[in-house]
Amino acid sequence: MDKEELIKLVTRRVMEKMKDYDIHKVPIGVSNRHVHVSRQDLDILYGKDYELTRKSDLKQPGQFAGNETVTIRGPKGEFERVRILGPVRKQSQVEVSKTDSFRLGIRPLIKESGDLTGTPGLDLIGPKGIVSLSNGAIVALRHIHMTPAQADALGLKDKDMVEVETFGERRGVFGDVLVRVSDQFALEMHVDVDEANAFSLSNGDHVIIRKER
Repeated sequence: MDKEELIKLVTRRVMEKMKDYDIHKVPIGVSNRHVHVSRQDLDILYGKDYELTRKSDLKQPGQFAGNETVTIRGPKGEFERVRILGPVRKQSQVEVSKTDSFRLGIRPLIKESGDLTGTPGLDLIGPKGIVSLSNGAIVALRHIHMTPAQADALGLKDKDMVEVETFGERRGVFGDVLVRVSDQFALEMHVDVDEANAFSLSNGDHVIIRKER
């Protein structure tokens, strides 16, 4: 193989890698501790028929960070000014990191959002009242939101588990990343603060879906 053919081969392979990168890259969203509340619990925390007010939109369509916050209190400690995310849900849920759980004095399970079976509870303290949750505190299972078209392009389906590769100073691989597919989603991988710090990731960084497990 002469020099010109070698250059063409290398160029072709680089272009293939770039195309593969473009198909498989996913933006990161770092989730700090936050709360989702039910209509009933919001009435207790902020007053009957209170409506959440929008501070900023989140990347997922229709979801937003509210101006409203609560104190979350566990057996050993608490965090003040924990933001409520809207809109309201059928059941209240508190998402914390593993590090947060030590201060609160709870042992949350790593769970998909909405799966609250067997999870510990917390007190939510608002300006109008207190809600004592019997369950609902979780460490969120890392996951990727995507549309059906994006899933089809990647050969994936809802509830698949994939590995994801990160880059930079603390390059590594996330295993057991849940794929969540809906036409109501926008492409984004969610990790908590502990995970982001471990891999030196920030909002807007990109990772690569490496392979299906």
